[in-house]
Amino acid sequence: MEASMKPYCLAVIVQLIYTGLFVISKAAFNQGINTYIFFFYRQAVGSVLLLPMALLQRKHARPVMSSRVLFKIFFCTLIGITLGVNLYNVSLKFTSATVASAADSSIPAIIFFMAVLLRMEDVKVRSSSGIAKVTGIALCLAGVFTIAFFTGPSISPVNHHLAFASDPAPAGSKPVVPKGVWIKWTFLMVVANMCWSLWIVFQPALLKDCTDKMVLTVTQCLFSTVQSFVVAVVAERDFSKWKLRFDISLLAILYSTTGCMLKSFMVTGVSYYLQTWCIEMRGPMFFAAWTPLCFVFTIFCSSFFLGEIVHLGSILGGILLVGSLYTMLWGKSKEVKTDNVTQDTEKAEHKKSAESYPKEQHHTTAEVKE
Repeated sequence: MEASMKPYCLAVIVQLIYTGLFVISKAAFNQGINTYIFFFYRQAVGSVLLLPMALLQRKHARPVMSSRVLFKIFFCTLIGITLGVNLYNVSLKFTSATVASAADSSIPAIIFFMAVLLRMEDVKVRSSSGIAKVTGIALCLAGVFTIAFFTGPSISPVNHHLAFASDPAPAGSKPVVPKGVWIKWTFLMVVANMCWSLWIVFQPALLKDCTDKMVLTVTQCLFSTVQSFVVAVVAERDFSKWKLRFDISLLAILYSTTGCMLKSFMVTGVSYYLQTWCIEMRGPMFFAAWTPLCFVFTIFCSSFFLGEIVHLGSILGGILLVGSLYTMLWGKSKEVKTDNVTQDTEKAEHKKSAESYPKEQHHTTAEVKE
């Protein structure tokens, strides 16, 4: 695979992983598992699987992090992962997988403003790349508001034999979420995504303090495990409800942490690792711009596997989000090309001046001798 294609492939893979996570997690919440307990088990299993891998790969190289760096990682994990994902899971429980993935599409807009405020992104409004970025953000916001405030006609589920049915009711007969509840929990999901966006924006800074991506990933997983345990204990003190059953809830936890690459392909670990790698290569805005793809994937999967009713507003919003995706990507690629041309020009001028300097020095020496 060409190096230039790696960020694109990594971004798509991460969105596919999260699509499965949305659908299976929603099915688990429909079965009644506590969202806080679910998140603790997910992080705990991910940490247990990731920690031995990190130790085996780094037997002779054990990086030492200062207390300052550990505090920064702890705080970033608390805001972005523990607070953000827990709030997100509660919102997902009371809405749908489609709404959850739709709210995720606000991440590019949030990260754009945060990156600009932190001076991590430059916006040249008069340039074509700057106009494309602003247009992409406008389309993204338009898509989110369309999904939140415009319902429109409903479309029946594409599959009437559901794989993850939570009750014997036929597909498409589930009660429609009231509009007020729809808007309320969509807003709370956006708040959760603000926390997650902060996590994404802070990753480049954390990578400067801790250059080893695996170590950074494991440290954040361990911190989030401890933090989520405290949250889960406060939220649910009846430990009889902590017992796992052999149902979709257990499948959701296993999917969140394990997969098909031997015994350690995990959403919690691999998705964090892949997106950290992707952010390092192309920056936070590039990674966030791919988020709307997850929404498109989830519309189909939630309808096919969960029997969720898809509305025209969701489809129109999805079209706007896809337009936002490719507009922002075009602007980003245009900006990269412009920067490359500028760098090449500067290098050529520097080389030219370096070559002319010995000649000027020679003439000066000759004049002094005369």
